[in-house]
Amino acid sequence: MPSFTDAIKQSNKGVILCLHVIPGSSQTVFPYNYNLWRKAIEIKVRSEAKDNKANNEVRETIAWFFRLSTKDVLLISGEKSREKTICLKKISIDDVTEKLKGIFHE
Repeated sequence: MPSFTDAIKQSNKGVILCLHVIPGSSQTVFPYNYNLWRKAIEIKVRSEAKDNKANNEVRETIAWFFRLSTKDVLLISGEKSREKTICLKKISIDDVTEKLKGIFHE
């Protein structure tokens, strides 16, 4: 059975999260949903996808959720795409999974 854990991987640089971003939403929500087809955790942001505003809001929201500094949330790929790969530093994959497990009720 596929699960949100398919969107989380360990790398030598940190924990990798696969995200699907929904820009221009009425409110910012993370995690919004798990997209089985894309194997990505969805995030809604208020910012439009212009001038890097949505990317910055994604980083800030992820940092707030995991209680990290924004400098510890790196955009690895997807700068101009809704499909983004984020690297989280200074947090373990177990801590990431546990925090999300409470939201997704797994």
